[in-house]
Amino acid sequence: MENEMSKILVTGGAGFIGSHLVDVLVERGQEVIIYDNFEPQVHKKKPEYMNKNAKLIRADVRDRATLKDAVKDAEIIFHQAAMVGVGQSMYQIEKYVDVNTFGTAKLLDILANEEHSVKKLIVASSMSIYGEGAYICDDCGIVYPALRSEEQLRRRQWEMTCPNCRKVVVPVPTAESKPLQPTSIYAVTKKDQEEMCLAIGRSYGIPTVALRYFNVYGPRQSLNNPYTGVCAIFSSRIKNNNPTLIFEDGLQSRDFVSVHDIAEANMLAMESSNANYEVFNVGTGRTTNILEIARMLMKLYNKDSTSNPEITNKFRAGDIRHCFADISKIKTKLGYKPEVDFEAGMKALVDWGEKEEAVDKFKEAHEELFRRGLVEE
Repeated sequence: MENEMSKILVTGGAGFIGSHLVDVLVERGQEVIIYDNFEPQVHKKKPEYMNKNAKLIRADVRDRATLKDAVKDAEIIFHQAAMVGVGQSMYQIEKYVDVNTFGTAKLLDILANEEHSVKKLIVASSMSIYGEGAYICDDCGIVYPALRSEEQLRRRQWEMTCPNCRKVVVPVPTAESKPLQPTSIYAVTKKDQEEMCLAIGRSYGIPTVALRYFNVYGPRQSLNNPYTGVCAIFSSRIKNNNPTLIFEDGLQSRDFVSVHDIAEANMLAMESSNANYEVFNVGTGRTTNILEIARMLMKLYNKDSTSNPEITNKFRAGDIRHCFADISKIKTKLGYKPEVDFEAGMKALVDWGEKEEAVDKFKEAHEELFRRGLVEE
């Protein structure tokens, strides 16, 4: 499929990641359709950054008739549309399942039952479907602990222990072969999206690829959505001269990957037949703790003296401790290599964020989780 001109549909194409995919596709001379409903929690209005050389269909993925028309002429689909937010998904259960799981079901039902020309489907999955990452125990080798118990968390014993011998274990890169243990409704729906797409793709001979994004950051990430990624949440707090609130001890870690590297991984998945019917982690293979993120953003926003991180030593229901990507599979099969330096990538986020309005809604979101017993008192 390399270098071919194609008609490409990007669901969620006005969003953070989807809009970057659209830009790269248009740059490569592809004919692109953006399909997006401008979710109010993410978009106050039509985003100014939207690519004017792509066609726009403003509609919901649950609108079967409109989606059917959009799919009819597409040759490649990037399915990015989803409700995003781990905490919010734990009380807006019906909405998350309706948009993510049943919205994807409508897309797949169209592919199974209607005339179309789709030759490839690439679905956005998520590292959240792993639950906890992989760990190594001195005595037991590689282990996959379940969530920490509330009793352990109340003792402020933050680190993971071996499920067999109970010794403290050390995080190691998480490979695609790790058993999936989603710990939120959001994660369950991302698992649904991935597995449904692969099942239908295999059954109907539509080459399908699932990309498990790790913690994506970069320009265009909503600074007004208190349930989006931690980099955007911290940016909004810092811009409003509020302290960044950090749960546990701040040493919990993730794999932060630039949206530009995510876009490149999608291009590789589109172009290579080696990707067909496969699942790939998309991250950097490096681990960064949450306290480092807060300090980096304060430094880049020049707010060191006014917005010190507030480490709460409290916990949230369903939070994991460590998870970072083993990217050996996507490197070997697709030639993926993360190119964006972490500090340069964060600076790009801040440069964009300094020009954007940021309404800090973290307090309201936190109070809602607290009221529902999803955050420790």
